[in-house]
Amino acid sequence: MKKFAMFLVLLLAVVVLPFNVLAEEATDDSANEEVEVINEDGTESDSEESTEESNEVKIYFFRGEGCPHCADAEEWFESIEEEYGSKFEIIDYETWNNEDNAELMQKVADAREEEATGVPYIIIGNHSWNGFADDYTDEMLDAINSEYETPVAERYDIMKLLPDEAAEEEKSSSSDVVSLILILIVVGAAVFGVVQARKSTY
Repeated sequence: MKKFAMFLVLLLAVVVLPFNVLAEEATDDSANEEVEVINEDGTESDSEESTEESNEVKIYFFRGEGCPHCADAEEWFESIEEEYGSKFEIIDYETWNNEDNAELMQKVADAREEEATGVPYIIIGNHSWNGFADDYTDEMLDAINSEYETPVAERYDIMKLLPDEAAEEEKSSSSDVVSLILILIVVGAAVFGVVQARKSTY
């Protein structure tokens, strides 16, 4: 019985210690990593500046290259740039040629519990529009102004409400490690039992 207990302790030490070391290394690496922010023109942003949230309202604009309604929406945003441009920032996602952006649009729609039936799919604060028409412009402008008057910390930002994929992957990885340890313990115990049975037989 003592031999069996010692065997289990050794098995746990051999299996668990390497995972602990790897986990600590991963934590240290992630803590030391600098956040790299790339601007639209391909240049690298100053990390200190990027930590300060802009007061501009984020407009999430999912579009398709060559989509006429998307082009109409872009023209309208350009037409209000001079008067309202300091109040908003358009974050553009092309979905027809980019699968990742198409998946993100679906995730956003799912998180908002609505259907993204096509493009353009525009989100300003907690308001969204599928398609584009002149009838939408007053609503969009009201949403921009309303969000701009709301403190940044209190604004609804759908991107911050999406599931954290990194956390989900880490949780899944931890679960896999625990399962592996349990399997190794069971296999080790079975092997030990077989060895002991043979010894007692002979």
